[in-house]
Amino acid sequence: MDEIIADYIYHLELGEVQEHKDLYVFPLYHRDNFENYITLTEALNADLLTITEVDNYGSVPELKVINLASVPVLLLDGEEVVGAKQNRVLNTTILLKEKSETIIPVSCTEQGRWSYNSLEFAESGNLASHRVRHRKSTSVNQSLKEKGSFHSNQRIVWEGIDEISEQSGVSSSTRAMRDVYQSRVGELEEYHRSFPVQDGQKGILVMYNGEVMGLDIISSSISYLHLHRKLLNSYALEAIISEGVSEEGSNGRKKAKSFLDEARLSMDEKHKSVGYGWDHRLEGPGVVGSSLTHQQQVIHTALFKDLQDENQEISSYRQRMSFRK
Repeated sequence: MDEIIADYIYHLELGEVQEHKDLYVFPLYHRDNFENYITLTEALNADLLTITEVDNYGSVPELKVINLASVPVLLLDGEEVVGAKQNRVLNTTILLKEKSETIIPVSCTEQGRWSYNSLEFAESGNLASHRVRHRKSTSVNQSLKEKGSFHSNQRIVWEGIDEISEQSGVSSSTRAMRDVYQSRVGELEEYHRSFPVQDGQKGILVMYNGEVMGLDIISSSISYLHLHRKLLNSYALEAIISEGVSEEGSNGRKKAKSFLDEARLSMDEKHKSVGYGWDHRLEGPGVVGSSLTHQQQVIHTALFKDLQDENQEISSYRQRMSFRK
């Protein structure tokens, strides 16, 4: 692993655990602070960012972003934008250059639509669910190894969305991930009230059913305030639609620290980012994820616990769908 990222993870601090039902969250803190950027939410609210299809015909794995701001804009891995020909999510975290036009890599989160309902995209207020982000991250890692591109395996993304739709009892005409979130707004609000942002907090490490799910941490506590709800909801949705057992217990902090130790042993492949900095793809025993660095600073790190039964879950779902057909 890159020394900058390894040192960053080593100095992560775990806050006091928060809990609601079977979800346990450790606020994350770090001494370093880099905040020379604004978030997608801030940029869109200020009319400083325009997101469109690449042209009138559109391209599923790509969008065009024009940044009118005089500062960089942070687009987070998994953030969803809605409108145009179909809803999409970011394939990786990007620090857009100021006053720039950029083609960004995305995945579709609305399988049943390919027609304009608006010329520009808006934000949905969601990130892809933890499950979809995890699998998408794994497939982007593979694409970078094989092709040097930030493309995902779109079929795997759609299968993940179909799974959470099925578990939520949601039947959407366009098979949109956004509809799953909208079906659970009330329950998600309960989780949001149970996990308030703490002073200086920059991220979360989440446990469910007694095991670590993953973590996200941002370089700026100010920017994290704008991203907390999205990040929390991406994990909480999984807890809501799954049947778990509340068992964080006394080993929770020990497991969290063990996960951080495992993360520091990950292998690191470094790629030039679409925007500023370097995109690091991280893989190790039980860990997969990515990290964006710029000017010797870690801007965002997302790590997911690679569960041993993940492939079995995917295989089981594909068999059920095949049988229904």
